[in-house]
Amino acid sequence: MTETDLFHDVSCIDYPIVDADAHVNEPPNLWQDWVPGKWKERAPKVVHTEKGDLWHFDGGKHTWPVGLTATAGQSYFEFAPMGQTYESMRPGSFDTQARLADMDADGIYAQVLYPSVTLTGARIYSNERELQLACVRAYNDWIEAFCKGSAGRLLPQAIIPTTGLEDALAELDFAMKGSHRGAVISSFPNGSLSPRAEDDPFWSKAQEAGFPIAVHIGSFLRVRHDGGARSDDGGWKGSLAFVSRAAWTKAGGQTLDVACDLLFSGIFQRYPRLKIVLVEANIGWIPTLLEQSDDMFRRYRWWTGAHKEMSEMPSRIFHRNFFATFMVDRSGVELRHRMNLDHILWSTDYPHSGTDWPNSSITIERVFQGVPRREVKKMLRDNCVALYGLDEIPERL
Repeated sequence: MTETDLFHDVSCIDYPIVDADAHVNEPPNLWQDWVPGKWKERAPKVVHTEKGDLWHFDGGKHTWPVGLTATAGQSYFEFAPMGQTYESMRPGSFDTQARLADMDADGIYAQVLYPSVTLTGARIYSNERELQLACVRAYNDWIEAFCKGSAGRLLPQAIIPTTGLEDALAELDFAMKGSHRGAVISSFPNGSLSPRAEDDPFWSKAQEAGFPIAVHIGSFLRVRHDGGARSDDGGWKGSLAFVSRAAWTKAGGQTLDVACDLLFSGIFQRYPRLKIVLVEANIGWIPTLLEQSDDMFRRYRWWTGAHKEMSEMPSRIFHRNFFATFMVDRSGVELRHRMNLDHILWSTDYPHSGTDWPNSSITIERVFQGVPRREVKKMLRDNCVALYGLDEIPERL
């Protein structure tokens, strides 16, 4: 390899960059405009308060402040978990043309879009089946409309309800028939946090369609971790505990649990072409997990009977069936050859607090310095194009 084969700076990039994990801040009127009339009172809505805009769910049973999901363009000194308003955030959060302009300013060609309000999972709407389903469908309809005028540059991901297999299958079918490029789950298809045999029709449908199923940080949690940072009024306060949980999350802490549950579920023996995407947990933890998974499987498969349910090494399954996104993870990039290089996808997290908008080029230079240019292209474009079948995205700019 010569010096000219290595990535030095963004001047090396002559291809469109595809962002594998960006977000919308759902507009305040989304559910009020899109759910049937009988649900409007209990559907999510924004309440304007002295401490900023606050989302209310199910008639106010749960609340969530607008804050760290809308920091694009802010200094670190301006970051706050509450106090933001829809008037103060960048319109690119919820307006299609403003989003495309912000992408152009950041050198990003296309983005795979995830929600903000529903990041914790569809249960945040309500545990009442009909209300949750109405809210899920409203979001899935809206995100398609949001992406429609983007000439293929904005790529919608559908959210799947947590109200049982039949509802999960119905929404998956709806997403596949529309323009959604994948779906996000916050529970197993059966509605619980444990895999069951009854889930097989869901996995089968996703496999046959080549439809990626994503797990995003912030959801699929058995225990809610606030890090001791919630204040008495339902807002958030700063503390080392908050930073601790943030570091744990971005180092893979939240995702390890569900990744292991999936990896050792037996699902991939039955559905070897199923695609699972682990989103925003970064990648540096993956080689350690695979090394320990293989070692424990070798040692314990016989007396546990695991060899009867899984005939392949865990690392083999992970390399074949799992994909993962990352943002700032130089350690993960250095360990890239201990993963499947074709399944690693870079992302911006715009407009959340992980984004470096409008200076993502500086992050790219820092993270990929000295990596072969052909490998950088895989992580910035080719892998995402292959995963989501984005044949319309050009090879060169």
